[in-house]
Amino acid sequence: MIRWYPALRAAAQIAIVARYPLEADERGMTMTTDMATGTSGPKLDWSIGMGWRLSLMMFLQYAIWGAWLPLLWSFLQDYRGFTGTEIGWMFTAGGVGAIFGPFIAGQIADRWFNTERYLGISHIAGAVVVWYMADVSSFWGFLSMAIVYSLIYSPTIALTNSLSFHHMPNRDRDFGWVRLWGTVGWIAVGIGIGQWLLYHYTPEYADAVAKTAKQAMGMQDAFRLSAILGVIMGLYCFTLPRTPPQKGQEKFAFAETLKEVRVNPLLTLFLIAVPVSMIHQFYFMFTAPFLGAFQNQAGETADAINTVFGVGGGGLMTIGQMAEILVLFLIPFVAAKWSRKSLLVIGLCAYAARMFLFSQVEWLHAQVGIPPLATLITGVSLHGLCFGCFIFVAFMVVDEETSNDVKATAQNLFNLVIVGIGVVVGSIVSGWIHAWSQDPVIEGGIALVGDDGKPITVTNWIDLFSVPMYAALACLVLMLIFYPGRKASA
Repeated sequence: MIRWYPALRAAAQIAIVARYPLEADERGMTMTTDMATGTSGPKLDWSIGMGWRLSLMMFLQYAIWGAWLPLLWSFLQDYRGFTGTEIGWMFTAGGVGAIFGPFIAGQIADRWFNTERYLGISHIAGAVVVWYMADVSSFWGFLSMAIVYSLIYSPTIALTNSLSFHHMPNRDRDFGWVRLWGTVGWIAVGIGIGQWLLYHYTPEYADAVAKTAKQAMGMQDAFRLSAILGVIMGLYCFTLPRTPPQKGQEKFAFAETLKEVRVNPLLTLFLIAVPVSMIHQFYFMFTAPFLGAFQNQAGETADAINTVFGVGGGGLMTIGQMAEILVLFLIPFVAAKWSRKSLLVIGLCAYAARMFLFSQVEWLHAQVGIPPLATLITGVSLHGLCFGCFIFVAFMVVDEETSNDVKATAQNLFNLVIVGIGVVVGSIVSGWIHAWSQDPVIEGGIALVGDDGKPITVTNWIDLFSVPMYAALACLVLMLIFYPGRKASA
């Protein structure tokens, strides 16, 4: 059972109702008795809809993103014919919105504009952009559209967190239950797109190369699905509870936020989050094509897995989100008992272990006899600990360590690190590492050359995944040394 400090908790709950006497129903709170402590206070009300309203918001928020992001590398490489370096720049564009988010969306939501209205307008505008991304074939055209979409969509990630925190009486208890529906949304569209590709874009008797090419063409539909979901989300956001801007000591919320980030634990967390998000980028850029190559190999095991998860790698990656649900389910039970540092350390260990399994999948099969797909599924499953114990807990730390009037800006600032700076730098570095890890195809002692005169190469997955593995271990050491150890918050 979760440990609470009854007197302080009851006082805090009473203060919430006293401060928002006319907003109690809108906040979805009911006065209940906590069976763990015997105290009475407001609780996020699931029976009349507030909990479910926030959960549906999270479901749509991440379904929009999950429809196409895991498939982007395969789509651009195998259908559009872009090079690894060009694709790296496409992923870099994804960080642009997060970099400018704290200056734009955070300022607007914290000072000028209701959060739910900003979300509604952003998602409808983003739906228009992502629909056209499916048909853009030129490098500069796609890059431009990707930047525009990033400027629109990226800030909404942190703002849905901020809106949820605003309407929750207790983040430790409530946020995990709400946020896990974002993971459910990612899983639903991932498997759905995988099945769509399997039944509509997978020739039955073609070889692996032909299957991969046909599936890549069908990935255009992933962008169109994202657009449809974006329109639904935009309209739905206008029905969400009012989340007005707050008055603060500083006219500009960003300046006030920077003052609070300069001290530990936020300083260490923000600095380590940069390389961690780069490691995260390796996962999302290369895992789908890495898994897809195994899925397109003939065999009863691969066929059975494809029947459930579809093809293309994106569906199989949803196993990681399923594990994420389990971790998010457990977070409310351990958040009040374990220190934030302990949870963050577990997440970093999972990052290193996942990259080790990916890099050594063939060695484990040859030396230990573990089937490759078993190793890959285990590695993908570690995403639950990676996300839940580091990314999710990190957002909780940011909310805990910042003042009420700058929480949306602080969330966007951390989003800048996770989905901005880390993505930009990680995408560029990933492109370099991908080029470095290419081995020439040798036949008869001669390196093969394609019709364009360029050498034919294959990716050395051992080299590629070893780089983020060692980076995760370095982050783990830094976390153990510099992050202050504290008891869990009450």
